[in-house]
This record gives sequence, C-alpha cells and structure tokens, in this order.
Amino acid sequence: MAGLLLSPTEKVYILHGVQDDYRIDGRSNIDYRHMELETDVVSHASGSARLRLANTDILVGVKTEIDVPNPDKPGLGKLEFFVDCSANATPEFEGRGGEQLATTISNMMQKAYHSSQAFDLKQLCIFEGKQCWKLYIDILILECGGNLCDAVSLAVKAALFNTSIPFVKAALMDGGNVDLQLSDDPYDSKLLNVGSAPLLVTLCKIGDKCVVDPSAEEESCSVISLVVGVTGNSKFYCNQEEANTLPNIEAKCSTIGLNGPGSVAPQTLKAAINQGLVAAKSLDEALGKALLRERQENIGSKKHSYGFLK
Repeated sequence: MAGLLLSPTEKVYILHGVQDDYRIDGRSNIDYRHMELETDVVSHASGSARLRLANTDILVGVKTEIDVPNPDKPGLGKLEFFVDCSANATPEFEGRGGEQLATTISNMMQKAYHSSQAFDLKQLCIFEGKQCWKLYIDILILECGGNLCDAVSLAVKAALFNTSIPFVKAALMDGGNVDLQLSDDPYDSKLLNVGSAPLLVTLCKIGDKCVVDPSAEEESCSVISLVVGVTGNSKFYCNQEEANTLPNIEAKCSTIGLNGPGSVAPQTLKAAINQGLVAAKSLDEALGKALLRERQENIGSKKHSYGFLK
C-alpha cells in the first residue's frame, strides 16, 4: 500500500512470526481481527450494512429495480456490483488510483455470486422470461486498512440479509404484456434467502505459509495472495427449528483468484484452499449469529403504518 513503509528488519520480524504461527498483533495464522457490523444504515436503500474490520471501513447499499431477464436465463434475476474507493481511504486512491482495485473487487464478487452453487437468483424472478428483480449493490470503501475483499464480501452478505423486496403480483395480458401490481403496504415485502451467498477469504502468502485477514503491514511483506470464494450454509441464517429441517451442505469453492506477481506451489495452494474453507465456515457462522441477533432485537421496534398507509 502506498504510504506504508517498512524497514527490512520489520519485514523479517513479520516473516519469522508467521512461520511460528504468531503474528505481530498476537493472532494466529487463521484468526480474524475484531469486527463491527451494523445493518439498515441507509434509509433510502432496500438494504444496507456497514462493516469495520480493524481500520478497514466498508459501506454497502442495495437498490432494487424491475428488469427483463436475460434470454438464456429466463427464470433468474440479476445482480450488479459497483465499487467506489473514497479518495480519503488511503493516499493510493487519490486521483484515479482506486479504479483498478475497484474493478478487481467488483469482478471477483460478480464471479463468486454468479456461480450455480452460490446465491439463488431464482428468488429474484417475478414472471419467467418476462420480468425479474435486478439488485444494484453499491460498495463504498471509506477507509483501507488491509483485507478489502473479505470485508466487502461480509458487508455485501449482511446488506443482502437486510434487503426487503416488495411483493409483486404479475399477470400475462393480451399481446404478451405483463401487468405488475405492487402492494400498497410499504411494509408488505419479503426477505432474501442469503444463506448460500459466498464469502471471500484472502490468504496472504508470507514465506512458506499463508495467513487470513492480512493487515496492511502483512500485505506489504507478501508478493502474492490467494482469494477463495466459499459458499455459505443456510443453517446459520435461520432459527434452530428451521435449521433442523435443512440438509447438511458442505462449503464449496465458488471462485479462486490470485493477486500479485509471485507464485504458489501446488502443495501450498491445496493447503491454502483448505485453510480458506475452514476460515470461511467459522466466519459464516459468526456472521449468521450476529445478523439473526440484530434482526430479533429489531422485531419489537418495527414501524407500524397509520392512516392511509394502514
């Protein structure tokens, strides 16, 4: 990262610590830093979330729009990701410095979510072949403190969990036109099933070993990092009674990407992917518990409609 300077001695200290499974902030190689998550923070969005991972700060907003499905996928909805890097996040983003990083992250999210094993796009279908929901997922990087991919994927999944879509009735009219009727009640909506939505886990190769959730200092000591997209488990995002009725689904890789000029040996690559699967499962379970707890706390404070809105 620009503006971050480490001496050769500091880099050697970080390298030796990683080899002994002990990092400069006291974590092991598979531990994440403390996170703060808040949902429903943007009033004009259908869903939103803000996540802070150490010094990394991400804001995500989801907007919905009725669109026409792709001809080759008539029964599926659409997702589109937009990433914007604030110029105040890091000196590297001044001018047009953040455009390449924003494109890389948006492409990675697009690939992860359009895997057949990841997010279920059928739930966005209104009328097969005619109308569907299109979700615009706007991602704003407010501050950069390392490990952007993981933080973005967590914030996106939390924002989708918070997203509500209005109930729509569709009828096929004469001439092939579709008549859509939206409910008059602004609170008459449905929530998305995001249990299988993927999370990205960045594994930073330092020496012969990989670490998850790399800090900015650790990223500067690495020449290559592996980003693994791992599908989630729906059991973590529903209550205990519903979870008992769901089948056990193993986490799978939905996408893999390499960043940096370095190389990875086949044995190291296999170990890193397994490490990413373990980290993603633990991360997904913790995220699901936090989101369910927050939703339960907000049930009592749900807004009620009055007068002509009733």
